[in-house]
Amino acid sequence: MAETMKDSGQEWIGTIPESWDTNRIRYCLDEVNVKNSPVKTEQILSLVKDKGVMLYEEKGDVGNKAKEDITGYKVAFPNTLIVNSMNILIGSVGISQYKGCVSPVYYVFREKDNSDLRFINYIFNTREFQKELRKYANGILEIRLRVSATDIFNRKIPLPSKEEQIKIADFLDEKCAEIDRLSEDIQKQIDILEEYKKSVITRAVTKGLDPSAEMKDSGARWIGNTPSDWTTAPVKYYFAIENGSDPKTEDGDTPVYGSGSKSFKTCVEFKKGPTVLLGRKGTVNIPQYVEGKYWNVDTAFNTKAKGGYDLKLFYYAAQCFDYENYSTQTALPSMTQHDYYNFRLPLMPEEEQSKIVAFLDKKCSEISEAIDMKKGQLLQLDIYKKSIIYEYVTGKKRVA
Repeated sequence: MAETMKDSGQEWIGTIPESWDTNRIRYCLDEVNVKNSPVKTEQILSLVKDKGVMLYEEKGDVGNKAKEDITGYKVAFPNTLIVNSMNILIGSVGISQYKGCVSPVYYVFREKDNSDLRFINYIFNTREFQKELRKYANGILEIRLRVSATDIFNRKIPLPSKEEQIKIADFLDEKCAEIDRLSEDIQKQIDILEEYKKSVITRAVTKGLDPSAEMKDSGARWIGNTPSDWTTAPVKYYFAIENGSDPKTEDGDTPVYGSGSKSFKTCVEFKKGPTVLLGRKGTVNIPQYVEGKYWNVDTAFNTKAKGGYDLKLFYYAAQCFDYENYSTQTALPSMTQHDYYNFRLPLMPEEEQSKIVAFLDKKCSEISEAIDMKKGQLLQLDIYKKSIIYEYVTGKKRVA
């Protein structure tokens, strides 16, 4: 017989089994606040959303860069819960398996005797609990809202016996691992499709559509061999590349593009497409083709065609440029107008340009549809994963 449910008294939790309690987090966790001064560990740890705690050198080129002076960091220990106070609302939380040091904006928590750390970690990863924490967040920017340790400790969570917490955590460990494996397989399929799409574009813009065409060396590294009747020329002969700027008036109906445009989602000012937007700072290797009204901030260039080269073909060609050999390879890669102007374009008759664009529009649309379908599957798996976590940590479903 199913156990009777009762009101938890917490809107985000809803009902819980009659035998369960709720309690404030301060009765489940202790904060560990050990300063790394003098230096106790030189191993820097990072917390990556959806991936958890990892060694800093393994996280890759994402997130903030570590400071050289780590004496201001906190010491984290194995089997502690690491929480990013400024990204907790999007699930930046995980259990550390290492001894190391973490940024001072992180909290380090250790379980009390009545709690299983994995069970509480799953609670922190539910959308419902994150929405509850949002009520107590402070800050100017939405993407950098901070929740204090005191406000975290004051929140109530569902709390079955420790034995049942462990049973639930064991079940969710296995179930989530199964979902993660499916997600990884789908992501690999997406990566293969993306690579295929890139290869289709590269071949079409550099080799044309006639597989039997006689080839010659173009003299340009990213282009390689081209049909013998093609030539090449620098971008500057066919396109003007212009700087962007912050809009003077926001909250209009014009979309704003550029890696710093999150503060300017829409604006009143506008430019008229079509245009190709090229990265100046940050993401420099992902051009965008924009047809309607737009505005670009200074992290993105916009382009104007001078004539003689199809703008859409330029968009496809720009996806294949040899960015690694032109951009500054720093924490924030960048490109200059001079860099873009000196890229060479494969030149062919305008009639052939139109045929290549028509082919790529159709082929890339087909591949993109397949990619979108796979991304939809990933989204559904993520929704499913979050839903079962919530249902089991609140007792609406029970482990047999």
